[in-house]
Amino acid sequence: MNSIQIKTLSNGITIVHRQVLHTEISHVGIMLDIGSRDELDSEQGLAHFWEHLAFKGTEKKSNIQIINRLDLIGGELNAYTTKEKICFHASILTPYFERALELITDITFHSTFPEKELEKERSVILEEMSMYYEAPEDAIQDDFDELLFPNHPLGVNILGTQETVKSFTQSHLHQFIDRNLDTSRIVISSIGKLPHEKVFAWAEKHAGEIKSKKEHINRIVPPAMVPLEKITKRGLTQSHIAIGKQSYAIENPNRLAFFMLINLLGGPSMNSLLNVSVRERHGLVYSIEANFTSYMDAGFWAIYFGTEPNQVNKSIRLIHKEFNKLKDRELSASALVKIKSQLKGQMAMAEESNLNFMLMMAKNLLDREKIETLEELFEQIDLVTATQLQSLATDMLNPDQLSCLIFEP
Repeated sequence: MNSIQIKTLSNGITIVHRQVLHTEISHVGIMLDIGSRDELDSEQGLAHFWEHLAFKGTEKKSNIQIINRLDLIGGELNAYTTKEKICFHASILTPYFERALELITDITFHSTFPEKELEKERSVILEEMSMYYEAPEDAIQDDFDELLFPNHPLGVNILGTQETVKSFTQSHLHQFIDRNLDTSRIVISSIGKLPHEKVFAWAEKHAGEIKSKKEHINRIVPPAMVPLEKITKRGLTQSHIAIGKQSYAIENPNRLAFFMLINLLGGPSMNSLLNVSVRERHGLVYSIEANFTSYMDAGFWAIYFGTEPNQVNKSIRLIHKEFNKLKDRELSASALVKIKSQLKGQMAMAEESNLNFMLMMAKNLLDREKIETLEELFEQIDLVTATQLQSLATDMLNPDQLSCLIFEP
């Protein structure tokens, strides 16, 4: 992977750049190994609050100057928060790369969280929470987290609660950042046609002056899940259902094979087992999906779908039927070849998005301290056996061990 080079600054911040010559667009991001699971109970929603407030003013720029800095030249500035990460990133025409890097460095490390802007953004986030509640296909996913990881930070909604969001002050933000910021757990990632030397020089110029900081982040391992079924009444016309359980962490050797199994069961392709059975053959749902998420010390898989209230039980029976097929017999040699080819194709197409690849490099360096090539991933996929997939299905697809959340009209 000669097109990717990595450098570590003296303060511990890692720089990774992938040179791609056939594009005029550069993507650059700063990813921090800090997320909502690092909040105290009284801080629920604070990481997401920081993500919003970072754009509202720095020691050098007002919020309007931040907005205009890239917008006026056709660039994009964005950010997101997950359970374990915060990321600020930008996409820009390559001649403006340094401007973008300077800007995201400024908002990451020098935001002042102006009091006036803090109050405005508090209202924005409270409105976001209200809108989110009215989108059951999104809300059920976060509510299901709470069922999978009860009384644990991984089960808490990233947005927090109205009570906590209303309580946040400048001091809360500064304390949270000071307690969690570790420069050795920060990656500046970029992709574009610029040579590595120039990217590294600009990173040294704008991020090299950041003071080195080392913090030990104590993340609590979640306890084992107790299977539960919960029904919540909501103002809906359809029922929305989530089914799943805890599963494998990032470094678990079963992770890739299980990802393949979940992809077969309910991945993005129209020929997934659940889509063919529940939608195409029986017409019970508009869409049905299965996904698998891994954290540093835990993970979960889940199936999400919506259907008419009188079709919920039938839909679940069909899902269990697909589980039993995967548990009762091994995939044929030809079926195994097909699902491996399908997964390889999906991975290759995902890599074509330079923005996604830039974010992937940062996350992989933080989570695994390495970036795997497509060739390496393909080799690992080729090693997966039908026996291994059947064993994983037996372990993970037992209905008696699953939790279920239903939003019911």
